[in-house]
Amino acid sequence: MPRLSKLTQHCLAALSLSTFALTANAGEIAGQLTNNDNSRVFAGAQVKIQELNLTTESRRDGTFRFTALPAGTYTLHISYLGAQPVTEVVSVTEDGVVTPVISLSDNGKAIADILVKGQRSGQASAINRQRVSDRISSVVSADAIGQFPDQNAAEALQRLPGLSIERDQGEGRFVSIRGIDPNLNNVTINGLNIPSPESGVRSVALDVIPSELIQTLEVSKSVTPDMDADAIGGSVEVKSVSAFDYQQDTAKLTLQASHNELVDKTSPKVSGSYTHRFNESFGVAAALSWFERDFGSDNVESNGDDEVEQRDYQITRERLGAAVNFDFRPDFNNQYFLRTLYSEFSDDEFRQANVFTFDGENSEIERESKDRKETQTILTIAAGGEHQLDNWDINWQLGYAKSDEDEPGGVYYVFKQDNSSISADLDTMKPQVQQNAEAMDLSLYDLDEISYEDNYTKDVEKSAKIDFIRSVQLGDYAGEFKFGSKYRSREKDRDSGIYIYDGDFEGITGEAFAAAQPDWNIGNFGDGLNRGALRSNFEANRNALELAELNSEVESNGASYVNKEGIFAAYAMLTADIDALRVVAGLRYEKTDFSTTGMRVELVENEQTDVEEVINTPWNSDRDYDYWLPSVNLRYDLNDKVVLRGAYTQTIARPKFVDVAAFQIIETKTEEDGDNFVTVREAEVGNPELQPYESDNFDLSVEYYPGAIGVVSAGYFYKKIDNFVVYADVAGTEGWEGYDEVIQPLNGESASLHGLELSWVKAFDNGFLVSANGTFSNSDATTLVDGERFETSLPNQSDRIGNLTLGYENNLVSLRLTMTYKSENFEEIDGDMLRMEDDHHQLDFSGKYYINDDMMLYLNGVNLTDEPYYNYFDQRNRNAQYEEYGRTFEIGFTWQM
Repeated sequence: MPRLSKLTQHCLAALSLSTFALTANAGEIAGQLTNNDNSRVFAGAQVKIQELNLTTESRRDGTFRFTALPAGTYTLHISYLGAQPVTEVVSVTEDGVVTPVISLSDNGKAIADILVKGQRSGQASAINRQRVSDRISSVVSADAIGQFPDQNAAEALQRLPGLSIERDQGEGRFVSIRGIDPNLNNVTINGLNIPSPESGVRSVALDVIPSELIQTLEVSKSVTPDMDADAIGGSVEVKSVSAFDYQQDTAKLTLQASHNELVDKTSPKVSGSYTHRFNESFGVAAALSWFERDFGSDNVESNGDDEVEQRDYQITRERLGAAVNFDFRPDFNNQYFLRTLYSEFSDDEFRQANVFTFDGENSEIERESKDRKETQTILTIAAGGEHQLDNWDINWQLGYAKSDEDEPGGVYYVFKQDNSSISADLDTMKPQVQQNAEAMDLSLYDLDEISYEDNYTKDVEKSAKIDFIRSVQLGDYAGEFKFGSKYRSREKDRDSGIYIYDGDFEGITGEAFAAAQPDWNIGNFGDGLNRGALRSNFEANRNALELAELNSEVESNGASYVNKEGIFAAYAMLTADIDALRVVAGLRYEKTDFSTTGMRVELVENEQTDVEEVINTPWNSDRDYDYWLPSVNLRYDLNDKVVLRGAYTQTIARPKFVDVAAFQIIETKTEEDGDNFVTVREAEVGNPELQPYESDNFDLSVEYYPGAIGVVSAGYFYKKIDNFVVYADVAGTEGWEGYDEVIQPLNGESASLHGLELSWVKAFDNGFLVSANGTFSNSDATTLVDGERFETSLPNQSDRIGNLTLGYENNLVSLRLTMTYKSENFEEIDGDMLRMEDDHHQLDFSGKYYINDDMMLYLNGVNLTDEPYYNYFDQRNRNAQYEEYGRTFEIGFTWQM
């Protein structure tokens, strides 16, 4: 009989649960929290049996449950911020289930009327979930997401304490938690770990997930043993919509037009969602979003020494997202679900550039073009169930997630001319180039190189998990014991086809492809290049062009590899309520089997033997490692309004795929030097032996809930990170003797991060709302430059991050003005200079007018102050990159049922 894989064993174990005859528990309370007309449910309420000191919280569908209760009469106390506390007396028999439906109200008025529209409702839902969480966490609800002009999940998360985003072309893309590299975060959608569509990295670009498909976003800054351990920064959980999130059928349709000032173009957007419960047992929810955005950016950047590059971007981004979710609940003790989400994000870019290299009489100018369209997709399918068997809760889930990035047929042109007249002052934010008339004449630029690229990256993860939960009695205190396991099988492939043509261009100049001058606002760009003419020329003449076979082979083979991971995890944890103290403690075990397959590619150019060749040698490597990871989370309810928290956790982060990939790109050149021949060897290589990052994490916080919709909180955090990855020149070390330069990622020394998070949220009874948060942190890390230790801060670590929101809402209008701030941060060491990202302020506005209960108009303004993106070297006046995006205005109409 063939041996079953670990994944297959987990799948069979999970599926077998559905064949069990599950029986109801004796002595149970299974209730639900709604409003007076049963049109809404409430998640995150604290529900307590006063006589037994048992506490739980309502789930996303408003339900709560207590099992294995002795017969008797009990008093339920329900606490939900924004509503008056509610008590209800219920009687439990030895073999019965009590199903109370409890209505929340405020001074006799239905809470649905108190939480008029989205602002107060969204804040109430998020704050209540944060209050009852067993972890240190922050939540964004669907209602709150709709109050900002945020286009994707990344932008929605930037409003939370301690979170900042990395932008691409002015749009939020990657999320940083407390300044930690996004590669060290864990991202899940409906419980599935999401592979990254981009090559080489683990970080998930959250701009591929439209905000309309999201029901909740939760950021966990501390983890519990039942969570994946690869979360040094934290864990981001995306949950899509379910029919059981609502008591009634819902439908929503939004139409929008957005206008970007920089390129003076208007773009369309349409989105919709629908939920329907066929009966009390079966429901379906679906959401669809499509958005096409025409925009661009004007850019000027330098290397801080002898080069300036002017760039003009023309971009069309199209985002399509869809989710269809099914829920089946045949009886009180069994639930089944199927969650699907598909997102497609395309980026169609035409970039023109002028590259000026200053070298006296040898100065030159290149006119370049980049014509490519890349498409990223994410598909997730999760199927699972939740069951009650006697005194046990049993949950299981099977998952499939696939991400890919396809970049077919990218065409790149380089034209060149020698020009000794050019000069520029690089010690300024926006360098201006002095140039003569010849520098602006396309007829004087000779075609120097064309390259054509086909790149494809695929990242697939299959998973299975099962959890067992049982209520236990610990002396006089109630508790819960939970254990389970999970298996993840992941494969990331990178396949590149790069073709470089560098000859047989006689007589071809830039004049043949001339186009109108781009609308470039930073200086004099000169005439543009015609995108269609460039591509047509290449396609018509490709077979006649001279291929640089060796360089093409090196670039293609060196960028292709396959990485595989198998991760088995098991855990056990105990939750105990000791009077006002809740303790969640346990241990997680993770074992990783890793393998990588790639190529050692060496380009040999030997003038002495007149040999030019590429030597390709297959390279395979595999290893395994495991970790035991303890954690403890504490929550102490000092009184009804003050919550104290503390956590100690151990987490890891596996290195980026490109860092551990089996690739080596080596150049060996032998050239004549006087009477001798000199050989120079340089290499760029991966390191399959890299160890994962290891982190000890400490958190302390205090939260004050004044009773209405609001919270004031302060928290301190500290992280000690070992095996921090640095990039070093290892030439001359073992295995690299005789090399002049070898750049390889290595495990460095330790890094540390500590900081303070402050937050205040308040919804006033007169309709005003204020939200403010700030994070103040400091980090230290050690890297290597030319073999020497160099002390610096963590990359992308901003000392100060802040958000301020001012809002007002009544039955007719909803207004919100928001500002996000991120202080300067260290990006990387470039040669002997520090590259820094300047501080960033962004001001956005969102306004809504409610025509009636079903329809509204809205107006959004994004980047109202036209804030640029700016990087510099060492000193703020030395340009590294300056880029403008312009303001964007959106007008839309929403109908909802």
